[in-house]
Amino acid sequence: MPAYITRFGTFLPNAPVPNQKIEQVLGVVGRASETVRDTILERNGIKWRYYAIDPETGAQTHTNTELTVAAIQQLLDSAGMAKDEIDLIACGTSSPDQIIPGHAAMVHGLLKNAPCEVASFAGVCCSSMNALRYAVNSVLAGSAKRAIATGSELASLSLHSSQYEHRTENGVTTHAYIGFSQKFLRFMLSDGAGAALVEPAPRPGNLNLRIEWLEMKSFANELETCMYFGAVKEPDGSLKGYRSERGGIEETIKRGYFNLSQDVKVLGEHIVKVAGRFFVDCVKRHEVDYERVAFLLPHLSSYFFQQPIFEQMQLDGFRVPLDRWFTNLRYKGNTGSASIYIMLDELYQSGNLQPGQQVLCVVPESSRFTFACMLLTVVE
Repeated sequence: MPAYITRFGTFLPNAPVPNQKIEQVLGVVGRASETVRDTILERNGIKWRYYAIDPETGAQTHTNTELTVAAIQQLLDSAGMAKDEIDLIACGTSSPDQIIPGHAAMVHGLLKNAPCEVASFAGVCCSSMNALRYAVNSVLAGSAKRAIATGSELASLSLHSSQYEHRTENGVTTHAYIGFSQKFLRFMLSDGAGAALVEPAPRPGNLNLRIEWLEMKSFANELETCMYFGAVKEPDGSLKGYRSERGGIEETIKRGYFNLSQDVKVLGEHIVKVAGRFFVDCVKRHEVDYERVAFLLPHLSSYFFQQPIFEQMQLDGFRVPLDRWFTNLRYKGNTGSASIYIMLDELYQSGNLQPGQQVLCVVPESSRFTFACMLLTVVE
């Protein structure tokens, strides 16, 4: 018995923020910020992004929980489905509002649907694919008839200039020095949420996406950490978590434990080769018919990686041309774990899908190099 994605929901907070207004919302950190910003934006190709921050007052407008519930509500409205019909809520995010309780429990509490199973998944971009896989497996096992999987991110709060401030002994507020690994992400990430409804049968009267297979694999056994938060990276590549710091909260902040960071050297050396290796292996083992793949949906952090990944996959025998690659990174932003749902929703709503076509989704996660790959078939 297969499982089907029968509806999507998406929520992006507030008006889109163009490149020239990023620092009006997030604030400025460091003197070299303008140079770094222009270099990064030229390479990543992103023109718009969304922040859960009021650009006029600087106040937070949504929690991650609220973003997620808004996406679920949009899905329910689209499906004409009552919230008490939900059997399972599985949520993936890298930026929950708190460490405990789990994000899915908070979503359930705000949505206020009937008692149901909840499951929370941590990680970065692949956390939403973990949530989707859990939803699919629950439907296949018969423990859920209507399962909702989500991906959501509230990155802006970790990127705001106030995140890098600390007070000196005489009470003066200063900005701690931050390196390129932190500045880089301030111009890359966006807020948003997406949701998918998984059911054991297609819904009549509209297109559905049959899930043929969904694979995930970690390469943490081979590669050191690339992206991290709540820790600092030691010279030997290991991480020291914030709970191990004995210098008090001020020292924890000053040392940058809560500066979202990405080791761009490790990223550049490994992401293209390992991603290509995993994705090509998946399609070969499953004997994917390239002619039926109408769309390839890659979760890209930056357009900078699109051509290198395409070329690497071609070297390994991958034959989906670039004109069949679909991404909305340029105008929806990099919403991390939410990105794949936001892409699928836009493609689903576009009118470009036809029964019999296949959609290949590829999701790389740089934090400790985890990858997900999924093949969908369009059915009525």
